[in-house]
Amino acid sequence: MKLPKIIPIFPLSNFIIFPKTTVPLNIFEPRYVDMINDIMKSNKLFGMAQPKTTKNLGDAKIPILHNVGCLGKIISFKETDDGRYLIELKGIIRFEIIKEINSNKKYREFEINFNNFSDDLNEKKEDLKFSDLELIFKDLRLLFEKKGFIINWRDLEKQSLDEIINALAMTSPFSLEEKQVLLEAKNLNVRKTKIAEILNTYSYDEFENTTLQ
Repeated sequence: MKLPKIIPIFPLSNFIIFPKTTVPLNIFEPRYVDMINDIMKSNKLFGMAQPKTTKNLGDAKIPILHNVGCLGKIISFKETDDGRYLIELKGIIRFEIIKEINSNKKYREFEINFNNFSDDLNEKKEDLKFSDLELIFKDLRLLFEKKGFIINWRDLEKQSLDEIINALAMTSPFSLEEKQVLLEAKNLNVRKTKIAEILNTYSYDEFENTTLQ
């Protein structure tokens, strides 16, 4: 895949996508409907990045974005009767924002680079015993269950290690700040370590204090 140097970015609060994960999006705001119209005619690629703060520019509030986001590709597209777009976006590779590009488009475009994240494109599948996964994510699994999050752990068994860790990082009941830390983790080992560190900040009461017989 040829990676673009300039991309539109959808700054969506409380939402993070990781490489090798897929998420549904409901696009209804007119400027982002325009964005989808444009990219469906080209490479079907756009970026997702979390706003961290907003600045006032006249009557408009402009989100200031986190420096690291994720490029996604539209893999499913459906138009509703009321003009919305229902899409599925697959995370491809993380990027770092260089600068915003001035244009006459209603949505925002940025110059970005992928230099620090080439490992995201690695398609190598890793051998993984499910017992190893359960050992790694024992506390995370308990936290999911305690918070009422339902994960089909047996389906995860069929995926590669990076797909599993990224999917759990994205869907975990962590804060958005914690998820941003996970997104920015340089590689899979660092992300796995960061998950463990974040779990250690949760009190023991967050987990179910039971013994499995």
